[in-house]
Amino acid sequence: MRHEVSLYVGEALGKYGFPGGHPFGPDRQDAFLKEALKQKLDSEVLVCESRAAAREEIERFHTPEHVERVATLSEIGAGYIDYGDTPAYPGVFEASSAVVGSALAGLERVMSGECLRTFQPIGGLHHARRGTAAGFCVFNDCSVVVDTLRKKYGVRRIAYVDIDVHHGDGVFYPFEYDPDVIVVDIHEDGNYLYPGTGHAYETGKGEAEGRKLNIPMEPGAGDKEFFKQWERAVDHLTRHRPEFIVLQCGADSLAGDPLAHLRYTPAAHARAAKSLCRLANEMAQGRIVGFGGGGYHRGNLAAAWCAVLREFIRGSES
Repeated sequence: MRHEVSLYVGEALGKYGFPGGHPFGPDRQDAFLKEALKQKLDSEVLVCESRAAAREEIERFHTPEHVERVATLSEIGAGYIDYGDTPAYPGVFEASSAVVGSALAGLERVMSGECLRTFQPIGGLHHARRGTAAGFCVFNDCSVVVDTLRKKYGVRRIAYVDIDVHHGDGVFYPFEYDPDVIVVDIHEDGNYLYPGTGHAYETGKGEAEGRKLNIPMEPGAGDKEFFKQWERAVDHLTRHRPEFIVLQCGADSLAGDPLAHLRYTPAAHARAAKSLCRLANEMAQGRIVGFGGGGYHRGNLAAAWCAVLREFIRGSES
């Protein structure tokens, strides 16, 4: 039986999480899986194990110096990989490599036609830049996927859609001048929240001007405001007709997240996922890779990510 959706979970991915009560703890995957099993979503997808990325795969986006520094700090098992948000721990290099490797394994399944959509809850590490970690993100799997689509598969026009509460600066700025990376990023206004970027006037530079859509949301915005702005997102994507869609669907935009101030319900994530399935069917041969991203209230992330996965499963009906 062919499953149209592949789900990437497992022990190696579960190890991407920081100890000592850190908000991005190692229990996040289990919180999602418990709810997915309760809803019997696992029976409707192909559950796939993670794999480690080779260094040369990670270096499609990241500098060799950054990769080597992560490996060294992983062996030491102490210190910070960035400036204070992202601590090193023993095995962080291997866990981070599993995040990237699983993303690439999912991408390979999509590009080979073995499935149409993938979902990886422990992924979407959208703050890491080419030369540094940032904001709980060691390696940027989303940006590695974009560069891999280019360098390995020859896909040019790629949509990156990000509904995490935090602006995806580690994807936006490295591709800010690239006219073929179509960005939609809906996030809490950077005047109130890390990383302080993603202003509405930032629409791409050079040949890419007008190809990027940043939509900052006021603190307290809920589903009503999201649905209104989502129509702008759909119009933007429809106008630029991507050949492939990458979704980062952080659940930290839901009401009650301890690190942010938006008030969505899982209906926002369901709406976004359903719309993207329809757009992908029309423009991108159905092809989407999805990543969980942020989310620090365990009940919220379980509900939001299951809503996305459910719409991915229904995707051919959208």
